[in-house]
Amino acid sequence: MAETKTYRNILITGASGGLGAALAAAYARPGAWLALTGRNAERLAAASERCRSLGAEVSSAAIDVGDSEALGAWIRECDRRRPLDLVIANAGATSTISPQKPAESWDDITRVFDTNVKGVLATIYPAMEAMRARGSGQLALMSSLGGYVGMPISPAYNASKAAIKVYGEGLRGWLAPQGVGVTVICPGFIRSAMSDAYPGPRPFLLDAEEAAAIIVRSLLHNPARIAFPFPLTLAAWFLSILPPALSLYLQKSFRF
Repeated sequence: MAETKTYRNILITGASGGLGAALAAAYARPGAWLALTGRNAERLAAASERCRSLGAEVSSAAIDVGDSEALGAWIRECDRRRPLDLVIANAGATSTISPQKPAESWDDITRVFDTNVKGVLATIYPAMEAMRARGSGQLALMSSLGGYVGMPISPAYNASKAAIKVYGEGLRGWLAPQGVGVTVICPGFIRSAMSDAYPGPRPFLLDAEEAAAIIVRSLLHNPARIAFPFPLTLAAWFLSILPPALSLYLQKSFRF
């Protein structure tokens, strides 16, 4: 697939704060049309207004990605209005185990999987249908470096991100001959309300704006994967190839 140099019509989920809002602002410019969604209507309105102040045209809707029927209808309507060039399935949720919370509840587990797996798939599926028909477009699936290895501190989160990583890698191979690009994004720790809840250390912590800049720049080249920062990517990969007992020992030693 040829490089895509310009994205004009861009849809981003989880755009009401954190990385999603930073991505929206990074793409906001005169001539761009942004379709933004998030669960928090007030924060979504603020993010949308910021993008308008930067010159973009914005359409927004407060939708929980767990509501796949409402989400799908909105995405199809957005694509009918402006054929989407880029869809970033960014909305996410986390759950961690700590001394204050010694176990994940069933509600925690289903919430994480409903958002991180079902919500991502519900985002890309209607967009993928339209992009396949046109023979063009880019899908970006938000995974995490946490998807490289199962961690005792966040088993549901790691498993959900691993599912998206593997699914996106397979999807890329299937869609490439049809003219549709697929990129899996695997960031490390990004400063946000979600990462603030993480009870362990957060090495190489990045601001959301720094992470967004890396993603925006990298997506132009339709890479299979965007993983950063490099030292943490290398550590995650190394943990994933070690014998499980040794990987677990190192995670506990460094309190991951």
